[in-house]
Amino acid sequence: MKVAAPALYRFRSMLAHYHGHTWNAADPARLLGVNECTVRRYLGWLTQACLVRQLQPWFANLGKRQVKAPKSYLRDSGLLCELLCIGDPPALSRHPKRGASWEGFALDQVLRIARPDASYFWAAHAGAEIDLLMFKDGRRVGVEFKRGDAPQLTPSMRIALQDLALDALYVVYPGDRRYLLAQRVTAVPLAALLPGQV
Repeated sequence: MKVAAPALYRFRSMLAHYHGHTWNAADPARLLGVNECTVRRYLGWLTQACLVRQLQPWFANLGKRQVKAPKSYLRDSGLLCELLCIGDPPALSRHPKRGASWEGFALDQVLRIARPDASYFWAAHAGAEIDLLMFKDGRRVGVEFKRGDAPQLTPSMRIALQDLALDALYVVYPGDRRYLLAQRVTAVPLAALLPGQV
């Protein structure tokens, strides 16, 4: 099936606005004038081409209503900025998507470094969530991405730590100091995780 380049460009632009959020095919389908199956097919193509990451939700038997739609991320942060018409770092620092842009970049780096056996996100409709849930060598590790300089423990983190029985929870942020937020919860600078960095 051939797809006109302008339609695919418009679809990618829509994906930029969904970056870091749960995916819903209905709105893009309506705006593009196609059915939801076609939009899902577009998303599948971009995912197979490694341009988009679909992070699937994790379900646990918790007696809570949980989010069941995947999150979508454009894997290239430069492409994300281009599609959002963000031309330079000062423009990014003022943009409402700056937090989602940081989350997508940091998520990609952590997954590349950690190489988990499986990865998901988790969210309950009541508001508790965890950006990344990794299974590695029989352990459950949660990761939250915070763009601020001094992240703190949140009620959502406490709930995820308990409900998901996490072995550890890391809060990845752009600072330069590693410190303990609570038992099993550590704030970790992203730079400390990258190869060749301190």
